[in-house]
Amino acid sequence: MTHAFRHAAAALLPLMPPVRGQLSASAPVGKQTWFGVGGGAEVLFRPADTADLVSFLSAVPAEIPVTAIGVGSNLLVRDGGIGGVVVRLGRAFAGITIAGSELRVGAAALDRIVARAASDAGLGGLEFLSGIPGSIGGSVRMNAGAYGREIKDVLLSATALDRSGAVHHLDSRAMGFSYRHSGVDPGWIFVEARLRGAPGERTVIATRLSEIRAAREATQPVRARTGGSTFRNPPGEAAWRLIDAAGCRGLVRGGAKVSEQHTNFLINTGGASAADLEGLGEEVRRRVFAASGITLEWEIERIGQPLLPFGLAEGGPGRARCKTERGS
Repeated sequence: MTHAFRHAAAALLPLMPPVRGQLSASAPVGKQTWFGVGGGAEVLFRPADTADLVSFLSAVPAEIPVTAIGVGSNLLVRDGGIGGVVVRLGRAFAGITIAGSELRVGAAALDRIVARAASDAGLGGLEFLSGIPGSIGGSVRMNAGAYGREIKDVLLSATALDRSGAVHHLDSRAMGFSYRHSGVDPGWIFVEARLRGAPGERTVIATRLSEIRAAREATQPVRARTGGSTFRNPPGEAAWRLIDAAGCRGLVRGGAKVSEQHTNFLINTGGASAADLEGLGEEVRRRVFAASGITLEWEIERIGQPLLPFGLAEGGPGRARCKTERGS
């Protein structure tokens, strides 16, 4: 982090209202994402519970930006860091309660843990969650999906807080769901969701979970530093096929690489910067458009500021290159 960033963070911390949770300045949130790259947060707030978050949002000065992040599985924090306050929900927001065929789930609960809890309770229809890297809050925000199902297929309602701390309860119809998108104000913070399962045989449900796990391990770079699917699938197309057809399998920029196992995944090979990863993604988009006329849309969320204007950041233009070997 730059000296100027640390100075700004130190100046911002005294403006924060009293909380029961944890406030910290110059927190290295980028390094805590699945990519393991990027800058910090000027101030990071980990609320003790929903009431603590409501109190904080209602009291923090309105001119200070507030950004919520989850476990950082589908997130790229730019190298210059995130101004204002970053809210990250912790263990107090990860509870799972099951009554009948309904699950009441905290926004910080990991998708795969929710799928396993449903399976243990003999509830099916939620197995697809085990194929989504992330937490329920982020999945609700973007209508995440895998293996033929999406959150919209199982969501009963969600609870969110707006920037002033007001609580909103939304049923599934009010979410404005579309492919990898919800119509809810992007400034709202989801704190809980109610999901619907379907009673079934535990052995059948467990088998489906095993099948999904095996399919992910066989087709995705699950043990690499990656951020999940990079681009949304265009209508009637698969992003990975377009990327492969454009000759981007194994494409490298600095420490970033297009996965040879699944071309819709970017990988931090060990020394990547956020600029490397974003620059590589933009190069993939350029090549796909040149080859097919289709513009890929980012699925990974990119937040924060670059260290330098885009295109002049570390690596610079023209560093992306193809490896001679293509892999399988």
